Amino acid sequence: MAKNSMNLTAAELRSFLLEKADQYETRAFIPDDPVGVPHRFSDADDQAMAGLFTALIAWGNRKAILKSADELMGRMDGAPADFVAGATAGEVERAFAGFVHRTFMAVDAGEVVLGVQRAVAQAGSLEAAFGQGQTAFDRLATFHDLVFAGRPADLRSRKHVADPRKGSAAKRLNMFLRWMVRPAARGVDLGLWPGLGTAGLMMPLDVHTSNIGRRLGLLTRKANDWKAVEELTASLREIDPVDPVRLDFALFGLGAIEGF
Repeated sequence: MAKNSMNLTAAELRSFLLEKADQYETRAFIPDDPVGVPHRFSDADDQAMAGLFTALIAWGNRKAILKSADELMGRMDGAPADFVAGATAGEVERAFAGFVHRTFMAVDAGEVVLGVQRAVAQAGSLEAAFGQGQTAFDRLATFHDLVFAGRPADLRSRKHVADPRKGSAAKRLNMFLRWMVRPAARGVDLGLWPGLGTAGLMMPLDVHTSNIGRRLGLLTRKANDWKAVEELTASLREIDPVDPVRLDFALFGLGAIEGF
């Protein structure tokens, strides 16, 4: 780790961040966060599918994200897993007609729904579609390929399912995997896919977590790309090798809530 702006020793920094992680990983975090959307469902498959599509549109103002996620769930008849599994191309087109969330439009919703449908059918489950590979990089790259198998290389919708091979930080998919994999004991993450393992999760890198990471000497790279994700996650593994991404709560809370 590089020198941090607080002049803390490594032990002091570890204690500080673990305390902040515990402070912010509480159910009080849920109502204003996109993770609250999958929490509204009781069925595990619905939780996972709602989580994926909420994560895919999770950029910008959080109120706008929640509003658009609610709309997406409604357009999926309030049963996202069944909708994705069984909808025809015509049904998808009608369901999402007129939908817009920033640059994620009806055509993108349709492409991704049908792509996820194909990916799940081929892999056997959404978890299996995300579980192909030994590293997070490989798993995300393979998931992208499964979703867009047979589709044009220049398809506009590809940009909405991150591909780390292009340098993307894949913030939204790494956030989704945090929701799915980390234990539900504290009531925030869902713990549906423990088999993927918390140790291999990667940091959901955004402007808040990257800026705090740099201030605390956890990140030196200036660009917010996949290499920065690797560097920051490696620093967090020095603090918690078993569950490094629990510290997402600390960095996000410090940056977005405390304005640290």
